[in-house]
Amino acid sequence: MAKALSIVSGNTDLPLLKQTIGEAMDAAADKYADRPALIVRHQSINWSYAELNKKVDDFAAGLLSLGFQAGDRVGVWAPNCSEWIVAQYATAKAGIIQVNINPAYRLHELEYVLNKVSCKGLITAAQFKSSDYIDMLYQLAPEIKTSKAGELKSAKLPHLQCLIRLGEEKSDGFLNFEDISAAANEESLERLRDCSSGLTAESPINIQFTSGTTGSPKGATLTHKNILNNGYFVGEAMKFTEQDRLCIPVPLYHCFGMVMGSLNCVTHGACMVFPNDGFDPESTLKTISEEKCTALFGVPTMFIAELDYPEFKNYDMTSLRTGCMAGASCPIEIMKKVFDDMHMSEVTIAYGMTETSPVSFQSSTDDPMERRVSTVGRVHPHVEVKIINEQGETVARGEKGEFCTRGYSVMTGYWDDDERSEEAIDAEGWMHTGDLAILDDEGYCNIVGRVKDMVIRGGENVYPREIEEFIYTNDKVQDVSVFGVPDDKYGEEICAWIKLKSDLQADEEEIKNFCKGQIAHYKVPRYIKFVEDFPMTVTGKIQKFAMRDFMIDELGLQEKETA
Repeated sequence: MAKALSIVSGNTDLPLLKQTIGEAMDAAADKYADRPALIVRHQSINWSYAELNKKVDDFAAGLLSLGFQAGDRVGVWAPNCSEWIVAQYATAKAGIIQVNINPAYRLHELEYVLNKVSCKGLITAAQFKSSDYIDMLYQLAPEIKTSKAGELKSAKLPHLQCLIRLGEEKSDGFLNFEDISAAANEESLERLRDCSSGLTAESPINIQFTSGTTGSPKGATLTHKNILNNGYFVGEAMKFTEQDRLCIPVPLYHCFGMVMGSLNCVTHGACMVFPNDGFDPESTLKTISEEKCTALFGVPTMFIAELDYPEFKNYDMTSLRTGCMAGASCPIEIMKKVFDDMHMSEVTIAYGMTETSPVSFQSSTDDPMERRVSTVGRVHPHVEVKIINEQGETVARGEKGEFCTRGYSVMTGYWDDDERSEEAIDAEGWMHTGDLAILDDEGYCNIVGRVKDMVIRGGENVYPREIEEFIYTNDKVQDVSVFGVPDDKYGEEICAWIKLKSDLQADEEEIKNFCKGQIAHYKVPRYIKFVEDFPMTVTGKIQKFAMRDFMIDELGLQEKETA
């Protein structure tokens, strides 16, 4: 008897939501008006759904009064904060496409993404960690300092007109976030209602940049239907209700925070709880304990940091019930500690990618522990998945192949990039993920590798080609090859082999300093080796696996057993 094929379809008993994100927020505000919606510990904010919705409406109306229209793109460049959430729902209500910009981006990356999607506006923090965002923008566009706020005309950023900064301090050429909300009036609120009523669930509403194998980041374009439903079904897998309080230490610029966190809570009337502007194990543990959080999100490195925190036992974790671990494979021993020491007996594992809103597979709260530590669960509702071989044929259960998915969750494409969109999504609507997977007889899935050479560092997807193309711009570099090596803390770290031009010299610090301030910190190679040649196949292809093996041996690293 022939084995079943590796193709599965998700349950369709629960219908897809047909609302826009704005309609979902309005519905939550009506049904859960006085219930807590948003707690932001570092800003001392505690808003009910009614309060949050009022702030969203005012900010959305203020944007319209500035001249923004449905379809315009507005970037959000900030760490986790209340303004990020307000902007998320305000842009959705006004039909403005929100562009998520990684807070770690530097000048080169920021200029690229703003121009790629023709951002008309940018909402930015003043600073975060070592980044002075205002100064970086002044460097990119010196015209900002002498421009009237909202009327920028810049040579390097020709589409950008309006800059909005967080905080009370004033900056030349910037409007303040609170001023936008204050500009709302009955006329602009009426315009907002008219604008919102003209939107559909199929309208694009969000662009999230994901690094590309060809060097430049790609803007995955997502609709209300894509991300609202995905957030909803992530919550359903965790049995979320309005009684849940979700601790969200993961970043909002990423699908994990914005979709699986924020949209999940709004579709269930649950409370979003942000411990800090960025991840910190102490503030996360303190928040769980004091806010009595019932759920916690994180990538494995976050859970490891929390469990290893010296004062861990002094915090009360007993309120926790569920949560989600995603972004990278999890060491089995860590998963067991999350079960036992953090009281997360109903924790789930999820797998997906930005281009699929993001989740395609997730374990459920009642899956056996063995399944939750060794697989990424089963297919999500209303989603199809198949595993194919190099010839495009669906393989038998238990055989390895490329993970492909289609359904409501697949993006509309990469913004202004038909060629790469067609490479990713075939004529039948299947998204080719580039990940290698095995589907077992019960429909559970294991992600076992990557077709491409993507590196996952601390939950961040890093594509070597992007780093390589930047390092190539160094006048001393003749050739460079970037790959990942195992790391205890981050899962993988970045390693670069560099061949210098003849008679030129450089050292590790020089290359690292060349990268700093130009590409995100997590993309800067930790290990750099200068070589005369690269290991090659007979056809001239670089053998990254051979370089990886060499570095593992030279550095005394070892692969970790993972779920």
